[in-house]
Amino acid sequence: MANQATGLTRIIKAAGYSYKGLSAAWQHEAAFRQELVATVLAIILAIWLDVGAIARILLIGSVALVMIVEILNSAIEAVVDRVGSEYHELSGRAKDMGSAAVSLAILLALFVWGSVLWQHFA
Repeated sequence: MANQATGLTRIIKAAGYSYKGLSAAWQHEAAFRQELVATVLAIILAIWLDVGAIARILLIGSVALVMIVEILNSAIEAVVDRVGSEYHELSGRAKDMGSAAVSLAILLALFVWGSVLWQHFA
């Protein structure tokens, strides 16, 4: 059944769904909790560093991207687990691809941070 809410009601409901999703990720996903702590520390460091606005945006954006991809990966895993607990090649592939996406996002963040810090301290 499609959601019939429009306008401000739709925005308020969407915010509620987003809050529920973040709460579920915090409650059920250890990786999300670990990455959130690292993200908060990274954002504090990015604000503290004496870098330009673009570098700061790249630093914060790269760790925010990791969080976004982690939530999507957790959603994929939840749907796959909901479908069934028996092994299926496609289920395993979906979970592996989600994990790979998180790994690539982390590698991108490390590259951005390494590049900015290298330029800053070199």
